[in-house]
Amino acid sequence: MERVGTRSYKTDTLKDTETKLAGLRNILEELSERKHPYAARMKKAGVRPEHIRTMDDISLLPCTTKKDLLDNYPTGWLAREKSEVVRIHATSGTTGKPTVVAYTANDVQSWTQNVAWCLDLAGVGRDDIVQVAYGYGLFTGGLGLHYGAEEVGAAVVPVSGGFTDRQISLMKDLGSTVLACTPSYALRIAEAVESSGDPETTLRVGIFGAEAWSEGLRSALQEKLGITALDIYGLSEAMGPGVAMECLEQEGLHISDDFIPQIVDPDTLEPVEDGEMGELVLTSWIKEAYPVIRYRTRDLTQLNGAPCACGDHTPRMARIRGRSDDMLILHGVNVFPSQIEAALCKVRGLTVNYQITAWKENGIQQMSLTCERGPDTSELDVHDLERQAVKSLKQSIGVTIPFRILEPGAIPRSEGKAVRVLKLAEK
Repeated sequence: MERVGTRSYKTDTLKDTETKLAGLRNILEELSERKHPYAARMKKAGVRPEHIRTMDDISLLPCTTKKDLLDNYPTGWLAREKSEVVRIHATSGTTGKPTVVAYTANDVQSWTQNVAWCLDLAGVGRDDIVQVAYGYGLFTGGLGLHYGAEEVGAAVVPVSGGFTDRQISLMKDLGSTVLACTPSYALRIAEAVESSGDPETTLRVGIFGAEAWSEGLRSALQEKLGITALDIYGLSEAMGPGVAMECLEQEGLHISDDFIPQIVDPDTLEPVEDGEMGELVLTSWIKEAYPVIRYRTRDLTQLNGAPCACGDHTPRMARIRGRSDDMLILHGVNVFPSQIEAALCKVRGLTVNYQITAWKENGIQQMSLTCERGPDTSELDVHDLERQAVKSLKQSIGVTIPFRILEPGAIPRSEGKAVRVLKLAEK
């Protein structure tokens, strides 16, 4: 019998196109038989399961969004009997009702295998101790990473988010080698490790996701924690973490073979040319409980079908540039929080903690920015830091943003997803 932690999860062979299309047609037929809400969308669009004969035909199918799930709250999107459901997760629902997603036993197993594949790409195996500092509970991050790490044979420390002092104590006492959490919380941990007086840890890899983050923040985390910082991608509506993963080459994220990715123009929903930037749309050809059919992620990226030096054959996507619904248009220029983060990371003496305030005044977009000087700087340095920050922001996004540099520690730290953009009511 194969021992846990000895198999390779790298995708040496991919499922052929016809297998994926047949799986998708089967899902569409089941939805039609069950009179699922998506079946009504298909009927209105004049599309039947037998029309999906090629990958290009997938574009005939209507897109779905988070609104579809919310409109069918709590379980109207369910495509199987409730007796087949073994797990339910949900988003935070901070702006209203949460998005509820459900899983059959096969869905949970597929999810576990996907996260195991992700960890294998990161070089994580049975000799590692994985400290999972994603939140447990309804959020998919904690349990998603937990089961995947156990699948590759690693030891798991299910510490969840928060209690940073305890995080660091456990990390050092247990010899954790892998840290899994949001990049903003990893920065909080890194700052606390630095200020502890004993900055040495046994960490070697970080698995960071659930929010967009820049190359500048990657460099900061790698330097502060002495790790290789890798990007993991997922969303609760599709599965959770494990949809895509960066390998040790750090040249884009490999996309799980369980999903058929498309890149579309977020305004027209038409597919873009190969290699062009657009919105990622995902279709699952195996998911049972909650169908994922042309799901609009709102995340902006581009595909790369070139072979990767790591040997995994799955297609890759570029790291998420931002969300189409987070994009702000300032003086006619598209601005993403990740661009601002990248610009601030280039200014030595500033921390990577920042916050954008956005509002409209007489219908015109306005923005302001607050950031922090580092603990090794003084108030006398602020003028020079302001000059460098103005230059870096101008070079990065092409416009000038009013900003203030605050004292070290003035911006609230996150123990989960950081709130980088505060949107105020229109004036």
